Amino acid sequence: MRRLLIIGCGDVGLRLAKALRGRWRIYALTHSLDRFSTLRAEGIMPVPGDLDHPETLVRIAGLAQDVVHLAPPPSSGTRDTRTINLIRALAKGGSLPQRLVYISTSGVYGDCGGDVIDETRRVRPSSDRARRRLDAEKQIRAWGAETGAQVSILRVPGIYSAGRLPIARLKAGTPALVAERDPYTNHIHADDLARTVLAALARGRGGRAYNASDDCWMKMGEYFDMVAKQFNLPCPPRLSWDVAQTQLPESLLSFMRESRRLANGRLKKELRVRLRYPSAQQGVVAAWEATEQF
Repeated sequence: MRRLLIIGCGDVGLRLAKALRGRWRIYALTHSLDRFSTLRAEGIMPVPGDLDHPETLVRIAGLAQDVVHLAPPPSSGTRDTRTINLIRALAKGGSLPQRLVYISTSGVYGDCGGDVIDETRRVRPSSDRARRRLDAEKQIRAWGAETGAQVSILRVPGIYSAGRLPIARLKAGTPALVAERDPYTNHIHADDLARTVLAALARGRGGRAYNASDDCWMKMGEYFDMVAKQFNLPCPPRLSWDVAQTQLPESLLSFMRESRRLANGRLKKELRVRLRYPSAQQGVVAAWEATEQF
């Protein structure tokens, strides 16, 4: 039975573990003792450790043949020190992992002016948040080249599911941009992302990046409008860019500055992923139907 170590086992990690239950022995690194019971209930063996404290990571060395790295970088700086600590800890084992899948962000491309882009597009991150992700990508690729481990990178846009919709934002009346300034955004359902991770473990090419996105290109405000109408909530008010810069926080403006449409041909051809929710519309309807059952 193959052994899988999940780093950062949140919603997507739990979905992945559910798909593999009974076929793989699954471990998850966690720094929270409160998570132990949740992980065990899902058939996952918790491993105590904290990526910010490398001395706590001794238990993961040589533990698993495969690693899925879902943990976010630190909240500041341009380096991902957590990934540095992770690959150093993995290197101390008697046997190195054979495969590693890293969940990155499509933000590494920066603003593309709404262009349709594939993985050959030059990366030009425009925020420190994305620079940290790109730093992790470079570290992991270098580690794979040095050790011979097969590493795959999934560049992921906005993840959504029934529990990950902008309901609170809509209820708060947070504005979106006027149509002519509204950026294109991309999405993937959490179930489809978990299935994509599984496909990358099975068929990912070494050192390869994949746009892990659905088939749907929507503008940000259109997405919010769609969710609002599906859940019978008010659509967000629209602001001009000039006004938005005076009223919205920088954390939100940074996303509004970037517009791109992700091509997912490599995802389908090489990983052979069949999306359960090819469009955000289908996924949001499914989320609404799941909510209505309770």
